[in-house]
Amino acid sequence: MRVRVFFHDKCFDGAAAAAVFSRFYRERIRAQVEFQFTGLVHRAGKLFDETQFDGDENAIVDFKYSSSPKVTWWFDHHESAFLTAEDAEDYERSQSNRKFYDPDFTSCTKFLATIAEQRFGFDRRPLAELIEWADIIDGALYPDAKTAVEVAQPAMKLTMVIETAPHPGFVPRLIELFASTPLAEIVEVPWVAERIPVLMERHRQSIEILRSRTECSDGTIFFDITDRELEGYNKFIPYYLNPGCTYSVGLSKSSFRTKVAVGSNPWAPAPPTINLAKVCERYGGGGHARVGAISFEPQQTEQARRAAAEIVSELRRAGK
Repeated sequence: MRVRVFFHDKCFDGAAAAAVFSRFYRERIRAQVEFQFTGLVHRAGKLFDETQFDGDENAIVDFKYSSSPKVTWWFDHHESAFLTAEDAEDYERSQSNRKFYDPDFTSCTKFLATIAEQRFGFDRRPLAELIEWADIIDGALYPDAKTAVEVAQPAMKLTMVIETAPHPGFVPRLIELFASTPLAEIVEVPWVAERIPVLMERHRQSIEILRSRTECSDGTIFFDITDRELEGYNKFIPYYLNPGCTYSVGLSKSSFRTKVAVGSNPWAPAPPTINLAKVCERYGGGGHARVGAISFEPQQTEQARRAAAEIVSELRRAGK
């Protein structure tokens, strides 16, 4: 029996959710199973390659809904979980006891663990540390920006490792460890540990780059780092550098997309009031009420820049 698990790639919550799913499936659904893990990223155009749904069962965790009949399991918590109204209708019609959605959960990992426990009798206690950290990281539940930027805890180091994974097979290896190994032990695994010093230095450099690039006006930060290879920067750096701002809009670039990241400061003096998922949806993106993103083709830098400028203007008008 082969189960292919699709997960939100380059994301701690996505990897953790895939690990919880694999352990739950093996313990409560079928013991003799081979898992294959495939990362999915938000990009312009088609998100799913239907030919990849080639498992005896196919699961998607922490990513948008697919109406393909080949997808047998689905768990998500993003407000923008459905690409189209037809997808949302398909989910409602299916009434499946293997497809679950709840945007009120902070992390997909905790949502999945809760459903697995309540519906299937799964014992989540051995993965309590992983579940707790997925909630902290995906929900930005740090006490302050300094803690978020210091990257002191094993889970935060692993987040940095995941977000800068060097090749498609790297995170699947981590997922297998997540399902059975304490986080403090994982950061000591040689092929993980060797990446951390380099990434910490890159992190320190990114703080200085963003220090020179960020501008804050009327409660909104803007920065453009499309000329630097920094898409995996720590998203809390802008608030660490500009603690009085409420929102941030950042432009970055990678090999497969130009990205507009739109976020809100979890520690802002003035709490955010604008639903950023709805803002991003107008440009084909999405996310959560407090954080979202839009993906453009790599060559569409100017289109991304225009979208970012429009969003910055909207947020700054609201902040006046």
